[in-house]
Formats: sequence, C-alpha cells, structure tokens
Amino acid sequence: MEKMAVKLKRVDLPNGESVAYRERDGGVKNVLLIHGNMTSSKHWDVLMDQMGPEYKLYAMDLRGFGGSSYRKPITSIKDFSDEVKLFVDEIGLKNFALVGWSTGGAVGMQFAADYPGFCEKLVLLASASTRGYPFFGTSAEGLPDLNNRLVTYEEVKADTGKTIAVQTANDEQNRQFLKAMWNMLIYTERQPEAAHYDEYVDDMLTQRNLAEVYHSLNRFNISGVDNGLGIGTDQVKDIQIPVLVLRGDRDQVVTSRMTEEVVEDFAGRAKFAALKNCGHSPLVDDLDQLLKHIEGFLAD
Repeated sequence: MEKMAVKLKRVDLPNGESVAYRERDGGVKNVLLIHGNMTSSKHWDVLMDQMGPEYKLYAMDLRGFGGSSYRKPITSIKDFSDEVKLFVDEIGLKNFALVGWSTGGAVGMQFAADYPGFCEKLVLLASASTRGYPFFGTSAEGLPDLNNRLVTYEEVKADTGKTIAVQTANDEQNRQFLKAMWNMLIYTERQPEAAHYDEYVDDMLTQRNLAEVYHSLNRFNISGVDNGLGIGTDQVKDIQIPVLVLRGDRDQVVTSRMTEEVVEDFAGRAKFAALKNCGHSPLVDDLDQLLKHIEGFLAD
C-alpha cells in the first residue's frame, strides 16, 4: 500500500494548552489514536503508514508529551480525557473510533464515560485496567514491594525504583538506560530498526510529567469495586459502545489479571482477543496481526 501523507499540526485549546498532533490524509472513517506513557503520537507512525486508506487518522500528543505544551500539571487521568474533549471540539472531530494504548486506554475509557455521543467504538490496546495500574514501592533489593502500595503523589515521586530512575535517565538523556529498560519490558522479542529506535528514544525524552502519570494511573478507578485505594466511580457502566480489548500474550507491563478486570467490569459488553507472540508493543511485534483485529472490529 502506498503511504498516505501524515501532517504534523498544532492547535491551541481554550484551557491555555496547545496540542501537537498528526493527521493522515484521506479516508472517511475517523479514528483517534491515544498513546501511552513514555511515548507520543510518534509511536503510532507504523500503524498510520499501514492502516487501510478508508480510515481518516488522528494521533494527538497528550499534555506534557511530544510537541504538546505542559503549562498546568495533570493530577488525574480525567485531566487528559477532558483535554481530549477540548481537542476534538477545537478541530471539529465527531463520530470517531478511539484506540487507546496502555495509559491511552485509561484515557479513552474516561473520555467515553464522560462524553457519550462522540466516540462510537473503543479499542483498548494493552490497556491499564478499569481499576487503574497499581504503583508499588521499591524494596531494599530494588524490586517492586507488593506489600507497599503507594498512595500519595509525593510517595510516587520519591520512589527510587521507577520514578527517580526513569526521570534521572530522562534528565541526563541517558539513551542507553532507556533502551535497556524497553528491551527488558517492551521490545522483548522484536525491536525497531536502529535509526527508528533512536527516533523513539528521542521522543521518550520529551515527557515532562512522569510522576504525575504514575500517580494518575495508580488512582484511576472507573469500576464499582475497591482497587486497594478505594471504591471506584462505577462509570464503566456508562460506556455503552462496542469495546474491543487486546493484549499480547507476552505483555510484561499489563498483566493478564488487569485485562481480566477490564473484561469483568464491562460485564459482557466488551470483546477480548489475545495477540499471539506479542508483548506490550504489538505495533512492533506484529503490526499485521494488530491491524487485522482493529480493522475487523471497526468494520463490523
């Protein structure tokens, strides 16, 4: 398939922030792509190159990522999803499917719950749970301490195992550390080719809100159950559109239990499909398999 042109654009929002985004030419079926933590719209590039020409694709940089501004710190996943609403209003985007990857899945769920009538279908790719993504402290051995669920932003920001280590790597532009971490957790089998990988690492270094995202994921809970920090909002019941849940069977970031929680909380309203021989980035591991599932779901 001949590549369709992708344009880099920017729009100013009423809240004083500006959003950078990618827009692919052509197509009539609108799809909005929401990236995850430590990434931006840049990481959707391979999908935007290969997805069918009938789709009109948009991929935004969330606040504090990529080319978007970060004038006011975020404190919750809802801060992101409210900004998605401002963004789609500003560019006049309606009647779209939303694909949320990892943290972007949580953002997509919150958006769909809060703003019915905009998103027609929701794809949750390697998504955080409806009950959030728990943040545990670090033991003396440098491992996650499953008996120490952190609660406050200050605790999360001070954690040496994830927050300080990754933030220090970002501050020092330590590309070797970031690649080692991604090779251990994300690109466990396949990796982007070298020059492309370097572009992704450069993009990771644009993030300005690491601790805030960790804390927001830790607190996120749209289920009706207690996630360890309290009872959720039960807004999952307000999402009445078709939902597809995708998880790679080798994902080392999102556990199988987290995905089971999503399916349980949607109570029969979500379809699940396992991505075979894929980790947390099916975009790199097996793009053809990923597109087959997404395009098949959107075509129904």
